[in-house]
Amino acid sequence: MLVAAAVCPCPPLLVPAVAAGAAFELAEARTACSDALGVLAASRPDRLVVVGPAGEGARGTYPAGSAGSFASFGVEQSVRLGSGPGGDRPLPASLAVAAWLLEHTDWAAAPVEGLGVGEPLEAERCAATGREIAASADRVALLVMGDGSACRTLKAPGYLDDRAEAFDAEAARALGTADPAALLALDAELAYALKAAGRAPWQVLAGAAEGAGLAGRLLYEDAPYGVGYFVAAWS
Repeated sequence: MLVAAAVCPCPPLLVPAVAAGAAFELAEARTACSDALGVLAASRPDRLVVVGPAGEGARGTYPAGSAGSFASFGVEQSVRLGSGPGGDRPLPASLAVAAWLLEHTDWAAAPVEGLGVGEPLEAERCAATGREIAASADRVALLVMGDGSACRTLKAPGYLDDRAEAFDAEAARALGTADPAALLALDAELAYALKAAGRAPWQVLAGAAEGAGLAGRLLYEDAPYGVGYFVAAWS
């Protein structure tokens, strides 16, 4: 059963070594992520599953101890997803950021595993995956990594799209109020057009949270680089 969830953005710029001189720009987001992870630890889970967007070659499960790095972003810094033997595949960027967040907060509350999900995964399959995760242990927690639209400003990665602000506002409302139905109602085609990498992971969370009766709090909401970033805690 799902007992708690944390939702965090996944830009590698969250990692100070990657952001370098611009690290201060996401300091508030880092603090909010730490607060959300504190909610997870307080829930005393038996299992923590980290869910994040992944490209075609990186989709699937990642056992405890799986390693990743930020070398592709010009930083020779390695991370591990919890403790364990790991696997052969390196973590996708979203799960590497999650691993850094967990290391940064000295996570020791429960064993950790990862799941990389693909952008095309339709809502019902996301929800079914979430239900399976929730049923896998008596007390399951989720760390859900994902960004909102990347089209909030002219300088955003996806340029300016007038639909982006409303999409992000609805996503923020759903995440902040722990509304699984609203998350499942997010339009996958629109999310793809707006480059919203969090849509599929959020819908995995929605499936896991069905019937759990969790309450939500939105801890952070901003679009500093024209990309919607949200931090939420469900408990």
